[in-house]
Amino acid sequence: MAAAILGATGMRFIVLSVLALLALPAAPGLAQSGPSDRSVADRLPLFAQNNCQQIRDPGNQLFCGDPELAAAAEKLNSGIEARLGRLPDRLPAIEENAIWVRQRNLGCGIVGQTAIRTDDFDRVKACLLKVTEERAAIVRDPDFDCLAANTAAGAVICADPSLALAETELNGQVLGLIGKLDSTASRFAFAEYGRWTRERDRKCNLVGKENVPLGELESAEDCLAAYLKHKTDEIGAAKGDPKKVFGRQVAARSPDTDAVDFCAARIHAANSCGNFLRITRVYAIDSHVTEQEAQVTGEIEMAVLAPFATCSRVATICTGTCWDAGTGRPQPGAGNKERSADAFNVTRRLRIQRTFAFVKAADGWRCREDALAPVSSGTAGGGS
Repeated sequence: MAAAILGATGMRFIVLSVLALLALPAAPGLAQSGPSDRSVADRLPLFAQNNCQQIRDPGNQLFCGDPELAAAAEKLNSGIEARLGRLPDRLPAIEENAIWVRQRNLGCGIVGQTAIRTDDFDRVKACLLKVTEERAAIVRDPDFDCLAANTAAGAVICADPSLALAETELNGQVLGLIGKLDSTASRFAFAEYGRWTRERDRKCNLVGKENVPLGELESAEDCLAAYLKHKTDEIGAAKGDPKKVFGRQVAARSPDTDAVDFCAARIHAANSCGNFLRITRVYAIDSHVTEQEAQVTGEIEMAVLAPFATCSRVATICTGTCWDAGTGRPQPGAGNKERSADAFNVTRRLRIQRTFAFVKAADGWRCREDALAPVSSGTAGGGS
């Protein structure tokens, strides 16, 4: 596998990124400087002390320069950090937090590059303060972990108390095991846990059903219950040894969607891609299999968790290509020769298509990849 992109542990980086996003919420674009900005700055007691002039986004400036907003953000950050500590798979929660930030900004009248008018200062501040304090109270409630689920499986689990309890117990056991691993092993363990969840959703026929009425998903309850019990029993049998749960599988059982997911998850773990991206869905759309080798064309969807340049090492290794920020299309020829000032914002959705090579071994089908490059096609959408 290729060397890790970052030396620090992925989860530490993600937590700090999320807290920074929420303390200083990033809205698209930059505020235009002018007389109205100076008037707003005059109403921010901490503006000069905190060097808020370096922050061009008007919403960020309010959180930077106003003591009430800064205190509310600190409480929210504390609640978010506590919530992330309760979850073994933190990545969906990070994405949900980022989506909330964007919705909050728009709801409080902060739109793109538009500077806050002096006449709107009190209204915008009051709105930001209210929603931030409400959010801080909500995220401290463990029940919110379930309610914030944005997948069909999450909705089914949340609606059934027995499933919700079983998942909470499993999460606690998984988190306890991963906590015993070193930074490298824990990175692979988190990736493996994410892959388990995607595999579960495929087996329980819940992929892409986020908008299906809950009543039509009840047939998946038994499947989810069986999955949760199986994983809980597996962890119990390990008797506290994480190496008996994580890192044992190095090959896929057959060259199919699970194999593509297995390969992509290991590539992301090896290269610390989880610092920036979460794999959300995986599909195998074509395959060519011989007795000893296989080529499987897969489609992978990813959500951006932390900003990164559209042409960078992260882009090429973790998404398979550089990207054209204007069209949202791949730029395969750019490679690492170019460095783009453009960056993907949090919650942006990427979809790539590429062919993975596998070789048959005694324990199954082993992936021969160490990066996602090059891709056959791709699109970047969503977010802003």
